[in-house]
Amino acid sequence: MAEARGVLLPAYVLADESGSMGPYQSELSGGLISLCEGLRAEPMIAAKLRLAILGFSDDVQVRLAVADMRTETTLPKVVIRGLTNYEAVFDDLLARIPSDVQWLRGEGYKVHRPVVFFLSDGQPTDGGSWRGPHARLIDKSQTPTAPNIVACGIGDAQPATMVEVATRPEFAFVAKPGTDIGQAVAEFFHALTSSLVASGHALSSGSPQLVVNRPDQFTMAIDEVGQ
Repeated sequence: MAEARGVLLPAYVLADESGSMGPYQSELSGGLISLCEGLRAEPMIAAKLRLAILGFSDDVQVRLAVADMRTETTLPKVVIRGLTNYEAVFDDLLARIPSDVQWLRGEGYKVHRPVVFFLSDGQPTDGGSWRGPHARLIDKSQTPTAPNIVACGIGDAQPATMVEVATRPEFAFVAKPGTDIGQAVAEFFHALTSSLVASGHALSSGSPQLVVNRPDQFTMAIDEVGQ
């Protein structure tokens, strides 16, 4: 049996592109570009990651397909549109993640459990219909490639919802009350970049692990739920 070409961590960024994000489009675009450039500046780390960027509102649109940032030259473009449909997100990931992992394995790689970084500025406009596909996505018995999900809420996103979306309570964050939303978006991407770089370093060590850094001006959502 051929030796694996390496072990990869697939990382998915789900960026809210709904209409309420319109005033912060430049921060959202800038954050995505800084993420891509930050990984390009760390080629040894980027070699261990595959990055996908997906924009969601009424549906999910691919802004960057699973990519090796050492060789990817395009930059993601944000399109503000529509409502905040969480169900579309988890329906998409249910099909996308197993397919991507199968493709990477077909390319000769071993694959760590994928990670999803979810950023939303509002409550789901599809009511509770997102909970079904979300439950299937994170259930390892139904979806062997079930991802870890890190959920960050800004604006009108409620702490309890972020706790529901995240796969572990310590993976759910909300911006502190009064925080400028544009600044919160920038802090999210800064923390995301440092999390992926730290996780890439951990993959090189004897004890690979997912590292999740709390963005500045955010608190753990679990601390907010009872208030």
